Amino acid sequence: MSLLKPSLRTPFHIDFAWWVENDRDWHVYFRSLLCPEHQQLLADLPEGTMVDWIDPKTAEVRPVDGIQHAIMSHCALLPDFLTEHTALVEAVFRIFLVNGNQPMSVEEMSNQLHRPAATILRTLSGPRVYRGLRPFLEARPEEHVDSVQVPDA
Repeated sequence: MSLLKPSLRTPFHIDFAWWVENDRDWHVYFRSLLCPEHQQLLADLPEGTMVDWIDPKTAEVRPVDGIQHAIMSHCALLPDFLTEHTALVEAVFRIFLVNGNQPMSVEEMSNQLHRPAATILRTLSGPRVYRGLRPFLEARPEEHVDSVQVPDA
């Protein structure tokens, strides 16, 4: 694996493999982000239930976690989901939840969060990984995508 020095244009994403490798349960964390209404409505939803999500930019239909779908389609639209007082790492994590974990550059995150790009870059490119926020590494043509293992959620 090569070392990557991220820049302002390096795309990042939530690396869910990091959660598994570090014995963290992202399903539990997702549930904590639900609004009170959806916490009650989805209390009995089995972990890992997938639903179809239509990307509003590309019209691509992709499966997403049911809890994430509720966050994206309702809870994230509430005024207190993401404010200027939300901690930086938490704010970055939440914008990836809202956008379906589509890779974004630090510049794009800065524009959405109205926070300095240099601060975001310094935070995300340090030695510590926060909430699985890592650079997005696209598969190179010589790599066989079908050989990539996706950890069980």
